[in-house]
Amino acid sequence: MSAVAEAARHEDTADVPRHSGPPVTGRYLALLALGAIGVVYGDIGTSPLYALTECFHSEHGVTPTPGNVLGVLSLVFWALTLVVSLKYLIFIMRADNHGEGGILALTALATPIRPTGRSERRWLVILGLFGAALLYGDGIITPAISVLSAVEGLSVATPRAQPFVIPLSVAIIVGLFLFQKGGTAKVGKIFGPIMVVWFAVLALLGVVQILHSPSVLGALNPLHGLRFFEANGLRGFLVLGSVVLVVTGGEALYADMGHFGRRPIRYAWFALVYPALLLNYFGQGALLLHDPKSSEHPFFNLAPGWALIPLVLLSTVATVIASQAVISGAFSLTLQAIQLGFCPRLQVRHTSEHEFGQVYVPAVNWALLVACVLLIVSFRSSTNLAAAYGIAVTSTMAITSVIFYVVAHERWGWPLWQVVPLVGVFMAIDLSFLGANLVKVLEGGWLPLAVAALVFTILATWKRGRRLVFERNTAVGDTVAHVVERVQSGEVTRVPGTAVFLSGTPAGAPISLLHNLKHNKIAHAQTVLATVKTLQVPNVQAEHRVRVESLGDGFYRAEVRFGFMEDPHLARALESDVVRDSVARQVPGLVYAPGTATYFVNRDRVVPTELPGMALWREHLFAGLSRVAATAADYFGLPPDRSVEIGNVVEI
Repeated sequence: MSAVAEAARHEDTADVPRHSGPPVTGRYLALLALGAIGVVYGDIGTSPLYALTECFHSEHGVTPTPGNVLGVLSLVFWALTLVVSLKYLIFIMRADNHGEGGILALTALATPIRPTGRSERRWLVILGLFGAALLYGDGIITPAISVLSAVEGLSVATPRAQPFVIPLSVAIIVGLFLFQKGGTAKVGKIFGPIMVVWFAVLALLGVVQILHSPSVLGALNPLHGLRFFEANGLRGFLVLGSVVLVVTGGEALYADMGHFGRRPIRYAWFALVYPALLLNYFGQGALLLHDPKSSEHPFFNLAPGWALIPLVLLSTVATVIASQAVISGAFSLTLQAIQLGFCPRLQVRHTSEHEFGQVYVPAVNWALLVACVLLIVSFRSSTNLAAAYGIAVTSTMAITSVIFYVVAHERWGWPLWQVVPLVGVFMAIDLSFLGANLVKVLEGGWLPLAVAALVFTILATWKRGRRLVFERNTAVGDTVAHVVERVQSGEVTRVPGTAVFLSGTPAGAPISLLHNLKHNKIAHAQTVLATVKTLQVPNVQAEHRVRVESLGDGFYRAEVRFGFMEDPHLARALESDVVRDSVARQVPGLVYAPGTATYFVNRDRVVPTELPGMALWREHLFAGLSRVAATAADYFGLPPDRSVEIGNVVEI
């Protein structure tokens, strides 16, 4: 990319420094790493419960012969090393959008915004949007399969516990989602120490078995993986659909990067999580070399009889925590989608004063809860759910690799001879995992695809619908210059005070202003046309929040800027001391006291018609979404006693 293009790309954000929190060193680094262990690594950390079981005991599994055991373990080792350690921890997490991660943040890096407000490379936006939609399917399946796999350990201890597996799993899931409103920081402080114990137990159980069969370490040699494919042919390839279960938390940890930061997540992985997982997987392999009949539940068979019940209890707690990675990732993705204009306005609660990425979205929380309960009741076992698992994750992994290629080559300027071989290796792995999972589509893999299609339709319809509403309102609008002329002509009465009119465009007069002049025939002494703009950075510092220009005769235009991870509280932003001082320096004539401005917002009522723009069914969907979305007054935090909503009918 040329220097001119790069400068144009950052024109809107050049004066917006990224938020700088406490330095991530020493004790603070340790605390964040502990929180990351409890929140980010729960998903991938509980894969040992079911991953090898599916490799050897599922419909597409293989028999646990010594050659197959060493071959599968070799695939597991290299999958963890190449996909999680190399791809995500080393490379993908470098592609942070000022500290935020996830496929939407990555897409924002790869797709510059044109002056018209549209993104370049529409195909890439669509690809990234579908990848984000796939993660919602993952967010539904992960809690269900994780909790079920742990509670099923009770039936290993005593068959009489089988009737209680489903009710207990549902109860645990309900408790988990009720706990979410406490915030990620609170969850991490509680879950972190528990997960440290969990990973320590994983390592200990593995080491004991490895000492009995140290030959299992030969699986580190990649030749065992190649021989496995040679010996098993197509069935060996299909086993990759189960091997991928060991890396299913990779995309979620990238999405959760904004909660803790890149450095604590890397520190936790290489210091504890990665070695503990390897030791446990190799321990299960050592057990299978010694006792192939243990393939149905190799994890629980690692423990001596007296420790089985405590291990089941610890596993249950760990799987509850495992669900946290995808749940918090879904919250982050939803906030990014709202701020980027792809999702209806929903209530979002920021749960930390120090980390901007820690949020709680009630609507998403309750929707995931209902979906998880329905899955548990419908599929009734982790083996049945495993067939539905993997499609969403592997598809998103492949999409992430494609978008990373664009970021590395065009944004970072990596030469093709560097980026093509690297991304080529990533894509070869991703597509192999995806291909092995395609056979699961009819067995349950359709579920995450159906969820993704539904979510994608909602996101794309909302984005398109909002653009149509904007175009319809613009078509019947007026210029600010003409409005100023009407005021100067004496058609309307000037009254003292400050009025802030929310405008969806930096050009033209907002519909609410035109209706106010038409029906009330008054104009305030100071009239501010405020446009809220979401930048492609996570957060904006207060002194760079507002840009103001005078339009003449008491009219001003203000651009109020927020990052895509921020709560766009307009009144609080405009009335803060720092912002008022900044405004006074830009336009000395604009002076307003906190708590005195009146806010005017437009409230559109959408009416589906046969006008060109969208299919009629999508218009009805958009109209329904508009009715359930938060109002502009609520979403932008306008004070109820100083807000005026003006209705407007829009035909689309």
